[in-house]
Amino acid sequence: MNLPRQMLAANVEWAEETITRDPQFFKELSQGQSPQVLWIGCSDSRVPAETITHCQPGDLFVHRNIANLFPPDDDNCSSVLEYAVRVLKVGHVIVCGHYGCGGVRAALLPPLPELPHVNRRIAPLCALAHTHRDELGAHPTDDARINRLAELNVLEQVQRLRNTAIVRDSQPAPLVHGWIFSLDDGRIKVVASGYADDAPSRK
Repeated sequence: MNLPRQMLAANVEWAEETITRDPQFFKELSQGQSPQVLWIGCSDSRVPAETITHCQPGDLFVHRNIANLFPPDDDNCSSVLEYAVRVLKVGHVIVCGHYGCGGVRAALLPPLPELPHVNRRIAPLCALAHTHRDELGAHPTDDARINRLAELNVLEQVQRLRNTAIVRDSQPAPLVHGWIFSLDDGRIKVVASGYADDAPSRK
C-alpha cells in the first residue's frame, strides 16, 4: 500500500478510535475553534506542532513555512497573524524554530540556481547571517553555526512580531514567545519568553 492510501486508512482508524474514546469529540470540534496559541513554525516534517507539544485538534492555530520566518510584508503570514489576534483572540504567539534547520543551513551557503523561490524566501535570513557573521564565525563547527543562527532567527522573528501593529495595538496584546526544538532529544528550549518575569530557561 502506498503512503497516501496508508494515510487514508490511518485516518479512518483514528476517527473511529477518537469516537470510541469521546463520542462528542467531533460534534464539539465542528462547532468552531477557540485556540489560545498561534504557532509559527518551520515546514520541516520532523517538527509537527501538535505532536511535539502533545496538543489536540483545536488547541493551536498553525502557520508553517521554510525556517519559521515572519516577513511583515508577506500577506500570507500577516493574514494568519491578523485573524489569530483580531478574530480568534489568541493570548500567545509562539515562534518555534529547530536545530539542524535546512533553511537556516541554506542561508549560510551560496544560493542554488534551481531554488529561486527558496532563495527569495530566505533572503532576510541570509542578511541576518551577514549581520552576525563575526559571532557565527567564532563557533567551531558548521552545526554550531547553524544552530546559533536558528536561535538568532527565532529572536529576530519574535521582535518583528512584537513590532507589528497587529500585536502592538491589540488590547490586550498577545504574548510573543520564541522557542527552539531539538531533534536530538525532542525537548523545547525557550530563547525568548513572553513573560517579563521569566528566566530564559523556562520550559
